Amino acid sequence: MSVVVGWSLVVLAVLVVAGLVGYAWRLWREVQRREALQCEEIARAHRNCLESLEAIATAMQGDQVDLVEGALRCKVMLDIIDPALLEREDFKVFAEIYRRTEHLHTHSSRQDLSAKQRFAEDRERIALQEERYAELHEAARQVLVLKREWPAGLQ
Repeated sequence: MSVVVGWSLVVLAVLVVAGLVGYAWRLWREVQRREALQCEEIARAHRNCLESLEAIATAMQGDQVDLVEGALRCKVMLDIIDPALLEREDFKVFAEIYRRTEHLHTHSSRQDLSAKQRFAEDRERIALQEERYAELHEAARQVLVLKREWPAGLQ
């Protein structure tokens, strides 16, 4: 192999490595951009959930919404923000309500029930609401506290 061929291969190798480095750099910047977008999306989802939680909790405290329905909606929102929130003593009632009502029909499946079956399920919901009334109001109050104290950068 001549010196010219050797140097040509060295230059070619340097160019290939430089091209790969440039491509790796571009990929790394794309990963950074996507991670930033993902963090922004999560923060936006948290803000939306916190706003919804505030509206639901306020309605629950004013008895403007069925408390069982409000508890189910709060449970879903808290689960989206952080499933560990449902383990807090203040919010365990939401998980308990969910557990005790998951067998009940909703939406279109409720329409398929007879009037007698719907009435029986309604009575079950009302009994549960009356049984846990004070706890549900307190949990709604704690949701408002959570919303108020949530880290400002994440709202």
